Formats: sequence, structure tokens, C-alpha cells
Amino acid sequence: MEKSQYDLCIEVLRRLDKCGVLKHIVLVGSWCTLFYEKYFSGTKYVSVLKTRDIDFLIPRPKTITKLVDIAELLKDLGFVTGFTGMQGYIRLEHPQLIIEFLVPETGRDSEKPYNLPQLGLNAQALRFLDFLGRNTVTVEAEGIKLMIPHPASFALHKLLVIGKRRNKEKVAKDIQDATRVLKALVEKGETGFVKNVFNSMPAKWQNKIKKSAKDLADEELSVIFEN
Repeated sequence: MEKSQYDLCIEVLRRLDKCGVLKHIVLVGSWCTLFYEKYFSGTKYVSVLKTRDIDFLIPRPKTITKLVDIAELLKDLGFVTGFTGMQGYIRLEHPQLIIEFLVPETGRDSEKPYNLPQLGLNAQALRFLDFLGRNTVTVEAEGIKLMIPHPASFALHKLLVIGKRRNKEKVAKDIQDATRVLKALVEKGETGFVKNVFNSMPAKWQNKIKKSAKDLADEELSVIFEN
């Protein structure tokens, strides 16, 4: 990851914080692995971040009542509004970063964008995101307080959604990320917490995770999910 990419990310976070939006959102996706270095301070954990994509989860969209034009807020940084998919999901594009907003899927599967008029955007609704939003930790980055999923939830979510992936490279990356985070949790002495979170999940989710855990780079980690 280039320093300029990190600096741009921090400036985006700083602006979202200043306008009062950041406290309502959770950073999810691969960028979490970078900020987990704060959480895993004192362990061997090292992030390997190679992506332009920054995903922001809005667990409860209706809690954002202040009108903030996010595209305008970031325009002078070089972000332009783009669209992806036949449904027209809005994302903010920059040569170094691509920002997308997500919301938990409720009810039946729907590919229709979730409108966020208060932010001048829309979001993609995805399954299992409510799980990431329920258990979060707050880290500080360059003086900014940022909510991210608890590492246990992050790793379990990676294993949960692997079965839906079609891209083999992304599957391999998800397995690597989950392995790296789980090893750090074990080193930090939080194996019991991982098990508790796993046991709190629906049986169908547990079965999906157990199946994915067989492919973990470290066979000892798969024991965590044995009854």
C-alpha cells in the first residue's frame, strides 16, 4: 500500500468525522485488516493490504438525519461519481480509492439499491452484514475514532461468505485474511471469544463456516470450530 493511498483514506475519514457521518458507519472489508494492527499491537500480526476498495457499512441508515452530500464533500480530493452493475449502485471513484456504501439486507433478496437521500447516494444491501455491525471495536487512526468489526466477527464473516464467491482469487484472499486474523486472535488469547461468537451464530451459518474452515492455511485453526 502506498503512503499516498493511506493518506487519502485518512483524509476521507477525517472529513466524514467532521461532518458527523463517521460515527454512524462501520468500516468493513479488506481495509479493516490495516486498522487491526492497532488492535493486535504486541502480536506478530501484520496487514497485507492490496486493494482500492473501501466499504462502509451503515448498520442503521435511518439514524443518519443530517443532510450531507458525500460526493460534494470529497470532490476536491479527486473523487468522481460512478455507477456499477445493472442496478446502478453509486460509488465514488479515485485513481487510488473506490468508496462504496453498504447496508444490511432485510427481508427477501433484492438487488435494488437502497436509497440514502440524506447522503446523496445509494447503497447495496447484502446478507450477513448485520452480523458485522453487531459486534464492533473502536480504534484510533491519526486521531480519528473509527468503528470496525471485531476481528472475530471479521474472520467468521469471511469464512461465511466464501461459498458465495465465484472468483477463485478472491476466495484465496478471503482465506488468507481469515487465517491471518484468527492466528492473531489466538496469539492475543481470544480463542474463547471466537468460539463464543461462533456458537452464537445460527446452525446453518456454523455449518458454512466449518466447511470453509477446512481450507484454512493453518490446520490448527479449524479445531476452533469443532464441537
